Amino acid sequence: MNQRVLVGMSGGVDSSATALVLLRAGYQVSGVTMLLHREAGSCGSGKEAEDAANVCRQLGIPHTILDFSREFSEHVTRYFVSEYLAGRTPNPCIMCNQHLKFGALLEYAIQNGFDYVATGHYALIEKLGSRWGLKRSPAAKDQSYVLYRLSQEQLSRTLTPLGNLEKAQARKLAEEAGLAVAHKPDSQDICFIPDGDYNRYIARVTGKEPEPGDFVGLDGKILGKHQGITRYTIGQRKGLGISFGEPMYVTKIDPLSNQVTLGPEGSQYAKGLLAGDVNWVSIAPPSAPFSAQVKVRYQAPPSPALITPLTDGRVKIEFEHPQRSVTPGQAAVFYQGDLVAGGGTILCPC
Repeated sequence: MNQRVLVGMSGGVDSSATALVLLRAGYQVSGVTMLLHREAGSCGSGKEAEDAANVCRQLGIPHTILDFSREFSEHVTRYFVSEYLAGRTPNPCIMCNQHLKFGALLEYAIQNGFDYVATGHYALIEKLGSRWGLKRSPAAKDQSYVLYRLSQEQLSRTLTPLGNLEKAQARKLAEEAGLAVAHKPDSQDICFIPDGDYNRYIARVTGKEPEPGDFVGLDGKILGKHQGITRYTIGQRKGLGISFGEPMYVTKIDPLSNQVTLGPEGSQYAKGLLAGDVNWVSIAPPSAPFSAQVKVRYQAPPSPALITPLTDGRVKIEFEHPQRSVTPGQAAVFYQGDLVAGGGTILCPC
């Protein structure tokens, strides 16, 4: 086989197993690690590049390091901070996939004569008639949700050889091949915030601490003081820093008034949502309402819903059963069976 594949290697077991599987399948494989930031101990850092280089040496394939820190800052970290300051909850992994792993990296691959890029994502890509389709993986670690923004061109140039495997099977492949990363723990939290302290990161980037403001009830009455809107997300109950004598949930975050609205049990559910910046990944843009399963968070189970395309490109989603914590800034992804029809950014619950 003369097809050349550039494997994005983070230094973890998934991308290492990806390179191994493709090499055994007869592809001409090269590994590449994107340096995305300088946060020590996190993916996209120097230590991860070293681990990836060691795996490539073991496999006998070339390894390259590319500095995409400028692109990462432009498309991911700035977006992350600005979304929190706007009262929304961002999903930086989705943006990184669109602009870095399948954007800047794919562009580099094409310019350097590669036929495909490959990643360790647990998802399936198949040709379905005249279009490419993105499908959920049967694995417990299905990651199709974070790939919904990919274009037809990106899908046509991408390989995901772990799509039908479970994580344990990928580890076993790496272990049997003697790869040093076979039992390396999965990365947790946001890769450029390895300690998980989003607020400290935002304060460091902006140069100022979040400004306290008012907690208000659904009726607009002041209930107490919050410690800055970036500390809260829709549906949050714990960590409010104040007791109300009953469970209270964040239902709205308003950066203009610097107010966080709280509501009692039941108020954390929404009957529907409005989504924008929609990408129809596997199907042509529909002109009429259709039924689908919708995920409103990466870990949320798909829920039956009616999706109505609007004339301005947005979509209205009406759930068969009210959904918990419908959060502006997060993604609503639409599934028809295993097929990812499309998805969009949640603008507001409704």
